[in-house]
Amino acid sequence: MGGDDAPATIVEGARLAAYEFGVPVLLVGDPDRLGDVGDMPILPASEVVEMGADAATSIRRLKDSSIVRGAEAVRDGSASSLLSAGNTGAAMAASLLRIGRIKGVSRPGIAVPMPVLGSTPCTLLDCGANADSQPEWLVQFARMGTAYARHRFDLASPRVGILTIGEEAGKGNTLVKDACQLLEHGDWAEACGATYIGNIEGNDLMSGAADVVICDGFTGNVALKSLEGFHDILQGNVMAALDDPVFDAVRPALDKKVRPIFDTFNSRGTGAAMLLGTRGVTLISHGSSSANTIANAIRTADAIAGERIVDNIRAAVS
Repeated sequence: MGGDDAPATIVEGARLAAYEFGVPVLLVGDPDRLGDVGDMPILPASEVVEMGADAATSIRRLKDSSIVRGAEAVRDGSASSLLSAGNTGAAMAASLLRIGRIKGVSRPGIAVPMPVLGSTPCTLLDCGANADSQPEWLVQFARMGTAYARHRFDLASPRVGILTIGEEAGKGNTLVKDACQLLEHGDWAEACGATYIGNIEGNDLMSGAADVVICDGFTGNVALKSLEGFHDILQGNVMAALDDPVFDAVRPALDKKVRPIFDTFNSRGTGAAMLLGTRGVTLISHGSSSANTIANAIRTADAIAGERIVDNIRAAVS
């Protein structure tokens, strides 16, 4: 029931995932509003947490909301993962209150795989779960991000950096400087099999310089949205320019070369970001997601659920 064009777009994406990709989907929401769902099962929920609603209050008050019922389905084992394109705060709150937090995790973080041309993605976290963070939380993000990157992208010893405003030691605000002290002098990297490489600047998020980049949720969300917005603007302008008749003779060749590059850097290929630190798999998608993006997000959720990433994160934190 969550998303800018819900439930129609969500149902369409679910149908694509179920009937074209063979992923079993459980829809959670108001059966009278879902339309044609084929033979996909429905878990009825009579209430909806609206996009602008206060997350914590809504989760406690709207006990029959679709996000609460979906989280309970994961908790009870009738679903393997939870995917929402609705209120991000509500998805996080429902996951924490209904699915539960891994023991020892101070705050969950949203992990986004940033595309790297010709290589494995760079995992950026936190991308919005915690606008304000503490240094110790960033160390936990490093541990959880290492476990995620190792088992999601088959990396033996993920290279972990911290996002700041300069490569030189000592660059950054108080949070970054304090976190750097913990990251540089603690035994966390050896314990969870990471390689700590120090400071990373924003221009290296997609360069392949690091496998995991950690930051507070405010910084991560701004960086993510800036890069996504730039991708969309650049692709729109380049493809519009290629429509010029001067390119008629070579357009097929140009399209063959250019489009795969834009596809690589398009976050909609993954479709959703995982919330690291809860006892079940929760993925969060953009409210503006198209049906294809939702279908890709469902495929991602299905893959992650089969990789036992939650168990590995639990081991990394402990």
